[in-house]
Amino acid sequence: MNKKIALIYMGGTFGCIGEPLAPMPETAFIPQLKRVLPSHLQIECFKAPAILDSSACTAQVWLKLIQQIQSLQQQAFEHFVVIHGTDTLSYAAAVLSRFLADSCTVIMTGSQYPLLSIDGNDTREFSDAMDNLNTALEHVLKVPSGVYLSFYHQVFHANSALKVHSTALDAFHGKKVEAVQQNHSHVQNQAYAVSLADLEKAPHLNILNWMILPIEQQLLENNLATLLHQPPHVLILQAFGVGNLAVNSNIIQQFKKLKECGCAVILSSQVPFGDLDQRYAVSQWIQDANILCSDTQSQADLYAKILKIYLQYPSSAQWHDHWYDHFDNQPE
Repeated sequence: MNKKIALIYMGGTFGCIGEPLAPMPETAFIPQLKRVLPSHLQIECFKAPAILDSSACTAQVWLKLIQQIQSLQQQAFEHFVVIHGTDTLSYAAAVLSRFLADSCTVIMTGSQYPLLSIDGNDTREFSDAMDNLNTALEHVLKVPSGVYLSFYHQVFHANSALKVHSTALDAFHGKKVEAVQQNHSHVQNQAYAVSLADLEKAPHLNILNWMILPIEQQLLENNLATLLHQPPHVLILQAFGVGNLAVNSNIIQQFKKLKECGCAVILSSQVPFGDLDQRYAVSQWIQDANILCSDTQSQADLYAKILKIYLQYPSSAQWHDHWYDHFDNQPE
C-alpha cells in the first residue's frame, strides 16, 4: 500500500489568525502547518485551487478540488486529507463522496478554533484544530477506500455527516466509521471524472429548498404558482416526519406544471435522520403528482446527488428517468 498522504488546505477557521479572526495567507500558513505535522507519516502539503471561507464555497469550488485530487491520483497518491471550513464541510464531503466514490481514500476535516495563535507564530493554546487533523491523519491509512468526515475524535461516512452545533467542539453527527466498515459493500456509486464542461455548467444549477411550515394549503398553492414564472432546476420540499405533506388537487396540478417547465420536485424531510416512509395513505399523491423522493442519507448528500445527476444528464426528464438508478455511472 502506498502510504503517501496528500494534505490539501482550502481555508476556514483552521487557518485564521488575529482578532477578529481573518484568514492567514496560505503562503504563510502552509509552512507553519508543515512544522506541526507528525514526522512518522509521509505527508505532502498542497493548496487547494480555491481557498475560501466555506460559507462562500459552491459546487464549482468542490469540483475543482475533485479535479485536483484526481490529478494527484495520477501521481500515485491514494490517500487524502482536506482541511476545510466547517460551515459547508458536510456539503463538501458529500460532493466528494458522490464524485470520487471508492477510487481513493479522503478524510475531510476542519476546526471550530484556529490552529495558530493570534500573531500566527505559534500553535494556539486552546484549539481543536490539531486534534481533528491528527484524527484524520491517523485514520486515512486505515479506513476502507471512500470519503469520510473527521471531527472531535470521530470519523463519519461523508454522505451521512451533518453539522449539529454552531460552536461546540462535538459539532458533527453521522454514521461512524465502524458502521461504514460493516456495511461498506452496499455503496454502489461510481467515480466521475470532472471535466471543463462540468466546471462551466455547475454554476448555473439553481436549487430552491423549502422547509415546509404549518400554513394553509391555499398559501402553499399560491407560493408554488409564483415559481412558475421563473422555476428553478430543482425544488426540494422538506416535509414533516417520514415525508408527510398534506396537499389538494390544485397543489398536485402545480407540481405537474413545474415538472412540465423543467423543474424537478423532490420530496425530502426536515427531520435530519431516518428514511422517508411511503406507507401512509397521504403519500398516494406522490405517485399522482409524479414527483421524486429523496433516497439519500442527508440533506448534503441530496445536494450532491442533484449536482451529479444535473451534470450527467441534460434534461429534467432524464433526471427523472435516472433518479433511482442503483449505479449512477457517468454516461458515455
